[in-house]
Order: sequence, then C-alpha cells, then structure tokens
Amino acid sequence: MIKTLYVRVVLTFIAAVLLGLVSSFFITMGTFALLKEQIVEASFSTLEKKGEQVGRIVEENGLDLGEALIRKVESIDDYEIKLYNREGLAGTFGLQRNDFSLEVSSGEVGGVMGGERYRSNVDNRNKMVVGLPLSIDSVSYALFIQPSQAFEEKVLRWIVLFSLGIVLLIGSLFIIIAARYLVKPLRAMKEATVRIAKGDYDFAFEWKKRKDELGELVQSFDEMTRDIKRMEQMRQDFVSNVSHEIQSPLTSISGFSKALKRNSIPEEERNRYLDIIQTESERLSRLSEDLLKLASLDSEHHPFEPRTFDLDEQIRMVAVACEPLWSSKKIELDLDLPRAKLCADEDQLSQVWINLLGNAIKFTPEGGKITVAIRHGTDRIEVDIADSGIGISAEDSGRVFERFFKADRSHQKRQSGSGLGLAIVKKIVTLHGGTIRVASEPGRGTIFTVELPSVPPQKKETGGR
Repeated sequence: MIKTLYVRVVLTFIAAVLLGLVSSFFITMGTFALLKEQIVEASFSTLEKKGEQVGRIVEENGLDLGEALIRKVESIDDYEIKLYNREGLAGTFGLQRNDFSLEVSSGEVGGVMGGERYRSNVDNRNKMVVGLPLSIDSVSYALFIQPSQAFEEKVLRWIVLFSLGIVLLIGSLFIIIAARYLVKPLRAMKEATVRIAKGDYDFAFEWKKRKDELGELVQSFDEMTRDIKRMEQMRQDFVSNVSHEIQSPLTSISGFSKALKRNSIPEEERNRYLDIIQTESERLSRLSEDLLKLASLDSEHHPFEPRTFDLDEQIRMVAVACEPLWSSKKIELDLDLPRAKLCADEDQLSQVWINLLGNAIKFTPEGGKITVAIRHGTDRIEVDIADSGIGISAEDSGRVFERFFKADRSHQKRQSGSGLGLAIVKKIVTLHGGTIRVASEPGRGTIFTVELPSVPPQKKETGGR
C-alpha cells in the first residue's frame, strides 16, 4: 500500500515515462512496419530524382564543368554520388569527404552501363542505392547515388522527434488521468466547503481508506465537519435553551402583570403575584449575569489577575456567606480546611466555591450533611465538596458541565437555576490549568473534586478590561 502522496507522485511520473517510452516504441515500429513499402518507394523516388538532376547536368555540361555546377545543387551534400565508365571510377560528387561508403560491384556497374536502372535490395544492403545510365559525349556511364551519413542522421533525428512526441503525448494523457484521480478528493472537499457554508453537513467522503496525505486530509476534514456540525447543534441548542429560560419567566411576569390590572384581586393574592414577578425578574437577572460571565470567560479578553491568598480563608468566608441557606435547612456543614496558600484569581475562584456550595445546599435535603475539605499535593491543591443529597446518575454525570444541562428534571421545578453554574465553574477551573471531576450515585450524594496547580499557567496579554 502506497502511504505517501510524494511516492504516488513519483511513481506516477515514472509510470508515465515508461508508458510513453513503451508506447512510442511499439507505435513507431508499428507505423514503419505498416508504411514500410511506401517509405521505401518514396526514398528510392527521391534518390532517382536527385540522380536524374545530377545526370542532366553532367550530360549537358560535361564532366569538368558539370562537377562545379553539381556542387551548387540544393542538399547535394546529403548524398554520395559515383560515376563509372568502362575503365572504372570516373568521378565522385556530393559529400565533400574522402570516406565514401558507397560500394558497387562490377556486375552492377555493367548492368547500369547497359541501360538498366538499378535499385539495391534493402533487405541485403544497409543503405539504399540507385543506379542510373548516362551518356556523355556518346560514351556510356553509370551513375550510382545513395544517402550520405549526414542525411541518415537527419532522418534519425526526425524519427527521434517523432518518438519523443509520442512519449510526450502518451505520458501527458497518463498524467492528466492520474492527476484527476489524485486531486479528486480536493475537488470533493472544495464542494464540501460550499455545502458547509450553506449549512449542509450531511455528506460523506469515499477516500477515508487512503493511506497517503490526501487520505489523512480527508479524515481531518471529515472530523472537522463533524465538529462544526456538533458546534452548530450546540449553538442551536444554546439558542433554544436561552430562549426557553428567558421565555418561562417572561411568561410568568406577563401573566401576573395582566392579573394585577384587575381591581377585584385580594391584597394577599396581589402581594403573592408581586413576589412571583420579583422572583422571576431576579431569575432573569441571574441568567443574564451568567450568560455575560460565560461569554467573557470564553473570550480572550476576560481579566485574569492571579495573586497569592489563603484558600482556606476564602472558602470559610463563602461558607459564612451561605450560612442563611444551609442553616435554614438544618444542614450540617463540616469544614476540614488546613492552611493553604494558592496563587490564582481570587474573584474567579470565589465564584467557583459559591456555585459548588450553592449546588450542594440546593440538592441536599433538610438535616443532611455537606463536607468541604482541602488536600495538599506536591504542587497541586485539591478541594472536595461532598453532600448527602439526591445524587446524579452515571448517564448524567458526564453532562453536568454542559451549558443549560439539568440532571434532576423533576427537582428543577422546586429549585430555580439556569443550568449555567457548573459550566462557569468548569471554565474558571480550566483557565487556571486545573481539573474538576464528579463522583456520584443516585440517593447517595455527590462529590465534586477541584484540583488546582499551586501556581496558575501564564496567560497571554490580550488586552485590558
């Protein structure tokens, strides 16, 4: 299995070259095999025409003057020309070298001098030779002509160019086809981005099993699409939840406000309606504050001002502030708070203890117990907040930190809450480089454990308040 795009590209290029060479060889050989007779006939005709041209010059001007005129004939250097008479070689024309390779037998010379035209047998000779009879001053001559080495080199260059053209054509076609296969996933992802921009996330890719970089890119793109889809669903759920949380108190406020317009309502009933309106207004205010706080925590501009303070003292102050709540339910509050120094944003952590302790009080029945304990680690501090309340199911434990999630649907009718408190806690703890976990069983209470580093992580400067 090819696992890298680089190897695919290299192998594609090599395959294109090899395919082009092989195709060129067979196409070239096939072409010459099919057109062999036509090519041979055309070559002999060219030789005969050139020989007849030279022969006419010699016949009309004689050997001495004709030799000078022959040298002016176009492309004469592409041929080797020899002239024979009864005594033997009478002259050479054409190639201006002494290494003529043209050789003919006496029988072939005699035949041409006898008036016959001669064509060599291309199967028995390496070169094509043409013989033409001439008569100069009533004396019989035999003119033999064959292509020179320079001419053969020209023909060879044309054959090579023809072959290279075939290599280029076949190789280009192969690369075009292979490139379409290589870039097909990219085109699909481009189309997918258009669909994503329109809000359509329901599509699947066919190249997840590829082991190269494109396969990894497709998988990453697919994961990104699922994440975007999940975020879009979360956004829609968030808008729906916010709308629901706002609509409920607004409906109550609107309904009781209309009821108050009636003069026949008893004073006691009127006061009860006003208390409900005030309660729902406060609920809206808390929801607004929580949403603004979450938005601020999600941004990079939320102020983060760590300083060293006594964590145990801070938790005691929060417990004292919440005393009216837990004392009214006769809850036993057990504090195990050894001295603990911590460098953190004091205001943000105060919000964490208020939310967690408030939740514990809210879901712990009358006469129950809440325990808050600090434990020291090597470079970390853990805070446990345990209650003897209603507990949380295993299914809901993994979702308690989601925004607007409420584990106890029946209990929420009696206990107001926006469902954002634990989400805020999770965000603040994370910003401090800590973790928060929950352990709970229905009917056996809940333990929230906050683990914080003694020194918080450095936060980049992103602006002021």
